[in-house]
Amino acid sequence: MNFQVTGLALDKMKLDSPHSFLDSEEVEEAEDQQLLEPEAWRTYMERRNVLREFLTTDLSPQLLKRHHARMQLLKKCSYYIEILPKHLALGDQNPLVLPNTMFQLIDPWKFQRMKKVGTAQTKIQLLLLGDLLEQLDHGRAALDALLEAPDPRPFLAGWGLVEQQLADLSVVMDNFLAMMVPGHLHVKHRLVSDIGATKIPHIRLMLSTKMPVMFDRKESVAHQDWVSLRWFVTIQPAAPEQYELRFKLLEPRTQQECTQCGIVPVAACTFDVHNLLPNRTYKFTIKRAESYTLVYEPWRDSLTLQTTSGPPEGPAPSRLGKPSLPLTTPSER
Repeated sequence: MNFQVTGLALDKMKLDSPHSFLDSEEVEEAEDQQLLEPEAWRTYMERRNVLREFLTTDLSPQLLKRHHARMQLLKKCSYYIEILPKHLALGDQNPLVLPNTMFQLIDPWKFQRMKKVGTAQTKIQLLLLGDLLEQLDHGRAALDALLEAPDPRPFLAGWGLVEQQLADLSVVMDNFLAMMVPGHLHVKHRLVSDIGATKIPHIRLMLSTKMPVMFDRKESVAHQDWVSLRWFVTIQPAAPEQYELRFKLLEPRTQQECTQCGIVPVAACTFDVHNLLPNRTYKFTIKRAESYTLVYEPWRDSLTLQTTSGPPEGPAPSRLGKPSLPLTTPSER
């Protein structure tokens, strides 16, 4: 039986030709070069390199990805009004008025109005940040498409518009970075009432940010009739904080099971909830305790755990001195 192989024509291949080893990008570049005069081609390559440099440094995908991550983090933060003294009058010998003392001098009704202003300003700031980030995403996509366009002639003809786009996107990036940090609150009216003193302290209001409180999902564990919960803050606060832990049984089957819920203040980052039902699902949420200076808290972390159906796993942590929470009925709370 004879087999015949045809169509290969290996003897006709010009293996010594350098063009046979050019990659597709080099081939496309050679074809594009034929569309322009040498001087125009040099100008095109210079401007193309300027655009490529901008997209790989000032507006790189990695940079935008980090900004998106920071944006998501800001949406989970808590926002507060911070009261600080501006300055003391020249020659004033009185001691510096501390922020805690200032609360006694500020008109409570006016301060509540300023909290509403702080809430509105924070919401607007987050919306503007999202809009600016969207402009950066769309701007990069448009410039990247222009960079990959096969015909260099429209690129050269519209270079003036490209330069304007680069300048505009640089301004958008500057505005985005500047707005990432909460700023001053504009005070239209005097917050300190007439206290009969010769000098009223000058104050300034700032918006401050606290990182979100999140459950440690590796260390939070459910057992047969209790759960061990752990949570953390990315940036540890300078002073200990108070937290509010909430829990409830999901899909209660009887009226008695509806009492499987509770709210408890916690002064640590760990807590154990006892007297739970086996083989049932519970939802837990954690947040900072309510504060007088809180203006906006759009998010709180939640965790769902299912208790086991097996036998108890030895002594409960409460017997070892760890904090625990006995379940209470609504009337007892």
